[in-house]
Amino acid sequence: MRPSPRCSILGVLITPTDYRSATDAIVAAARAQRPFTVAALAVHGVMTGALDATHRYRLNRLDLLTPDGQPVRWALRWLHGVRLPDRVYGPELMRQVCARAATEGLSVYLYGSDADTLAALQTALSATHSNLRIAGVRPSRFRPATAAEWAEDIATIRAAAPDIIFCGLGCPRQEMWVYEMREELARPLVAVGAAFPLLAGRVPMAPAWMQRAGLEWAFRLAQEPRRLWRRYLIYNPIFLGGLALQICGWQRCTRPDQASPIPAKHWS
Repeated sequence: MRPSPRCSILGVLITPTDYRSATDAIVAAARAQRPFTVAALAVHGVMTGALDATHRYRLNRLDLLTPDGQPVRWALRWLHGVRLPDRVYGPELMRQVCARAATEGLSVYLYGSDADTLAALQTALSATHSNLRIAGVRPSRFRPATAAEWAEDIATIRAAAPDIIFCGLGCPRQEMWVYEMREELARPLVAVGAAFPLLAGRVPMAPAWMQRAGLEWAFRLAQEPRRLWRRYLIYNPIFLGGLALQICGWQRCTRPDQASPIPAKHWS
């Protein structure tokens, strides 16, 4: 399918798309060696923009925001009448892009997570896609980078010359990283959420039926309640309340841009 015009969900502009179209767009940008910024947004990702006008500005200037979570996919139908065959889940999008990259001789770079997860991820990707070229990896520092570290990261990635760069810093740091790096690296930059630990096999994936039912959040909450309770038990009800207001025509919920960006710290 061809992507439809972007649709506002609480002011965040989601692109109604599917895996094939998103993958085609990323691969086309990689072949052309041009910038192309992508983020897969579930409810939490949408809410980081809905509740923060500066971050909403950043998100809405990325080239492609995919409906990562089933509730985001359903919101496209409720608000805009857009019916998609499936969500575009960050881990599955990464898997499909890597499959195409392996077939077409494109290389990838992995930025984020920790060294052990990256090692496991490289092993898993190489086992699944034997022809995939991994141009380099860089674990997260789990803090903002200094100006010197930021410049070093840019130089290192440029020297590695990857065709596609995946970022797995976690939301919203990864979207900030992609936004800030878009002028520095003329390649597709793809923020893929929890794809790194999930594809590496270090974090269990929710059963397929829970994913289809939009209950992945409950599975993840049960796995990591202390870390994730605020994300799901606070943001999910606010998301549903915001949708109700937008359906009722509250204009504030549909305005994409309400602030200019403030220079952000360089996340790493």
